[in-house]
Amino acid sequence: MAVKIKIGKEQRQKLLKKKNVIGVGVGYRKKKGRSTGEKAVIVFVTKKVSPQQLDEKEKAPRFIGGRRVDVVEIGEVRLLETCVPLAPFSEGDNRLARCRPAPGGVSIGHYKITAGTLGCTVKDLQTGERFILSNNHVLANTSIGKDGRAAPGDAVLQPGPYDGGKRGSDIIARLERFIPLRATFQSPDCTTARFWEELANRILAVLHPHYRFSLQRASGEGNLVDAALARPLSESDLSSKLLGLGQVEGSGEAYPGDEVAFSGRTSGVVRGAVIARDVGLYITMEPDRELFFTDQLVTSALSRPGDSGSLLLDEQNRAVGLLFAGSETVSVCNRFENVSRLLGVDPV
Repeated sequence: MAVKIKIGKEQRQKLLKKKNVIGVGVGYRKKKGRSTGEKAVIVFVTKKVSPQQLDEKEKAPRFIGGRRVDVVEIGEVRLLETCVPLAPFSEGDNRLARCRPAPGGVSIGHYKITAGTLGCTVKDLQTGERFILSNNHVLANTSIGKDGRAAPGDAVLQPGPYDGGKRGSDIIARLERFIPLRATFQSPDCTTARFWEELANRILAVLHPHYRFSLQRASGEGNLVDAALARPLSESDLSSKLLGLGQVEGSGEAYPGDEVAFSGRTSGVVRGAVIARDVGLYITMEPDRELFFTDQLVTSALSRPGDSGSLLLDEQNRAVGLLFAGSETVSVCNRFENVSRLLGVDPV
């Protein structure tokens, strides 16, 4: 059921500036770990702190727009980039092996990364061609665009490099297109900023040679998706099913309380529920570098490194999200509607 709560941009920004706050969305208030059924503004924090330990200006309000505010501790949320060693999967469920045709849920990756998850097979809405869907950071090496990290035509391996994929024998596809990722702070590209940066570094080279000055420009835009497509060498190399979950039955929307599941390279089939939607959230990309995402789903279906790119399904096996980040207590997914619209694809 939809949770119809609107959070103003100014209110959201005020909350995100508070201590430990990394995300804001809408969902249902919980008490002693159980949903009360009461619609609420959900404030996600890295660590929950007693109100007595906070200044008044750092405390979250009890109500916003007449709706209760529920503060939820989720720890640091990171891109699920670094893979982990795995115990063997059950017979017939080896997600790390070379699979042709390859279903959703198996290991895949750009030749420069470790490994992530093949989300699903999708079709181009204009041409009808079939492509592989996964994350930018799985298929395009976490590219922000013209940074040299990835380019159309790059080799995509199945299994991914961490799981033994080789450029000579395991290329399943070539990178087709991706949505660039925007870092919260970026190196400026204007002439004036570069002039002052160079001048400051000349002075530092004389006074403090072990230091360097760097200007950072705040990005005014967040990210909607971490998504990319790869063109298979042969469409016959792709399966339209997800390992352990079966055929994808179109796409849909997910709301707080809805049951969901994904099929991941590391965790296999995992089930959980949507905790919040319409979530604006800071994601750690690497130490001291963040990405801000808007309009996200937060779920209790826990993921681990290597599960990035997994397709999130509802109880009708409809695609509702694309998993890309997580913490010790939650997973974060792009809404599939945004993925579909920005890449111009639908699940096969």
